[in-house]
Amino acid sequence: MVKDTLDKAEQLMKKAIEALRRELSKARTGRASISLLDGVRVDYYGTPSPLSSVATLAVPEARLITIQPWEKTLLPEIEKAIYKSDLGLTPSSDGELIRINIPPLTEDRRKEMVKLVKSKCEDAKISIRSARRDANEALKKLEKDKEITEDDLKRSEKSCQDLTDSYVKKSEQVVADKEQELMEV
Repeated sequence: MVKDTLDKAEQLMKKAIEALRRELSKARTGRASISLLDGVRVDYYGTPSPLSSVATLAVPEARLITIQPWEKTLLPEIEKAIYKSDLGLTPSSDGELIRINIPPLTEDRRKEMVKLVKSKCEDAKISIRSARRDANEALKKLEKDKEITEDDLKRSEKSCQDLTDSYVKKSEQVVADKEQELMEV
């Protein structure tokens, strides 16, 4: 029972780290990354579809993303979707391929992005601590119901705290890596 409770807490903590990584992959750095366009939806015969399901995306250079639509008729729709996405990107088309040059970030924009990244880290830490709280409550209930002893409760709470500390460190490491990437010129 204790193991199940701790395993469930660990699964929730892993999900918090995965969500943090997903969120940070969308944060724009000075480098081109296909994940920047993850949220872009293109009107494909009346259905909003992810950009990656209607075109081939590539990063041939460090500051360039290319988009090759599977149907040439989608070129204007893709351009429109990128403009509407509020990413601050300007697509240019040659009738076959859309190119997006990723401009380097200004110092102010980098600092803004670092603040955003840190707030995402705080959200992840809140999720991790919430998983710890839920696990501790479940453990206390087990002890109250006489399913585990007080010593088992204390050991389990310590294990849960150790788990929490390790996942908080992981979240901080993920953010530190992203900050370093953001501050590179």
